Amino acid sequence: MSKSLQNGLSLAARILFVALFLPAGISKLTGFSGTVGYIASVGLPLPAVGAALALAVEILGSLALLAGFQTRMASLVLAAFTLVASFFFHAYWSAPAEMAFVTQLLFFKNIAVVGGLLALAANGAGGWSLDARSER
Repeated sequence: MSKSLQNGLSLAARILFVALFLPAGISKLTGFSGTVGYIASVGLPLPAVGAALALAVEILGSLALLAGFQTRMASLVLAAFTLVASFFFHAYWSAPAEMAFVTQLLFFKNIAVVGGLLALAANGAGGWSLDARSER
């Protein structure tokens, strides 16, 4: 695969992750009280702290991926966040029967996202990134 194609695909991957995480982070910021209520509804402690942490991870992680800055670390943080959130917010094994199928789809979609983030962490941001620029 040519370097140019590889760099373009790496950039596209980063942008597509941003398309998932940035709007989610912004919606947590603009609907903070709703996010706090949702976190509290699953029984997690300190829901306001959790909401603030979640929006910070999603927004700052997205911006880091977009710029290709500390991409490996940002990918690992987003992967860990997504994995943990999946078990608390997409627990299909304890969902009512009428919600189990969709909840299971969301859970495994998140598991696939974690896989993509781990691949990004393993391979780095590509040549079209601040990470590559700082390596030169």
